[in-house]
Amino acid sequence: MNRQELLSRTKQYAIANARLVLSIPVNMVNRNYCDQLARSASSTGANYRVACRAKSKADFINKLKIVEEELDEQCFSWSFWLN
Repeated sequence: MNRQELLSRTKQYAIANARLVLSIPVNMVNRNYCDQLARSASSTGANYRVACRAKSKADFINKLKIVEEELDEQCFSWSFWLN
């Protein structure tokens, strides 16, 4: 997968997550997790775009670690609905 494909996929991922969040019933508990899921899903794509503008290979890897953290945060949020 090349840079452009991943940029496109992370954008589509954020859009798909936003649509999913809109379909989840609103209540006191879901609201917080939905907010976090929507923020971290869009941050994944945004942070990948930042990583693509890195000044060096080490900088790219460091910025990509932030993307990895956002994805891990989403997995944690998802675990509440999948269990």
